[in-house]
Amino acid sequence: MELRLLVTFEKVATVLSFTRAAAELSYAQSSVTSQIRALEDSLGTPLFDRLGSRIRLTEAGERLLPYARQIIELSAEARAAVVDAEEPSGTLAVGTMESLTSYRLPPLLELFHHRHPKVRLSLRTTLGDETRQALRQGTYDVGFLMEPETEHPGLESRVLAPEPLVLVAAPGHPLAVKSPALKTEDLTEVQLVGTEPGCPYRDLFESELVHRTGSPPPFMEFGTIEATKRGVAGGLGVALLPRVTVGAELASGVLVELPWEPPFQLYTQVAWRAGKRLPRHLTLFIEAAVRLVREQTSYDGT
Repeated sequence: MELRLLVTFEKVATVLSFTRAAAELSYAQSSVTSQIRALEDSLGTPLFDRLGSRIRLTEAGERLLPYARQIIELSAEARAAVVDAEEPSGTLAVGTMESLTSYRLPPLLELFHHRHPKVRLSLRTTLGDETRQALRQGTYDVGFLMEPETEHPGLESRVLAPEPLVLVAAPGHPLAVKSPALKTEDLTEVQLVGTEPGCPYRDLFESELVHRTGSPPPFMEFGTIEATKRGVAGGLGVALLPRVTVGAELASGVLVELPWEPPFQLYTQVAWRAGKRLPRHLTLFIEAAVRLVREQTSYDGT
């Protein structure tokens, strides 16, 4: 079996689309089709069932997939051990989320790029469920999660730091002058501003309010954290966000912290597929993430 055929097979098996696999591999779709047929011919068995416009792995394809991934990983490991042994190289597909990409990871990305310029980082913005699935499938090499759980089936992970959350509002909001501490019941009738469903702190916040009232709270949804902050600063409502994302606004007085303590805790984590042989450049990246994010959270007090 040729390595290039196994690489193409693994990509098609991961995305379950000849068209998407061709785009990600920079091949013509006809090349992907011919390579899969060549692999099937060499093995004497079909690897995919064609169901109209959809495909799925056959039993033989399911059995081949873990071996294909091991062979591909071993090939990359062998190359790294022989070529550029003094300076790590390769590509890392990194799954992350907006709050981490914008507020936690810039020092890590900058340092790693300058120390290891031959390693190309490809950042993919996805939320928790999608990131975990992509790690299990091998689409991502490493991923950053912000989750209440710290163990994930099929993955290995390291907790980098707790991620404190803060409820914020504009200085003139009625809840900003309410004292002493707010109760969850005080939030059930106010306008809430948040990111899209699937965001871990948004989902946990909504679940807590549903538990109290029995019905979904009124959320005004914004696509990004920056848009959410602007909406809150404009008096559109209150929002629960990671403290690291609103530090500048709290310091300048654009936003104020409301006296409400979330009854849940999130942890920023770095994760990769369990049992994966880690090439040197991935090991270095994980070690740098653990060191720098922990230093950062220790320094800024979050």
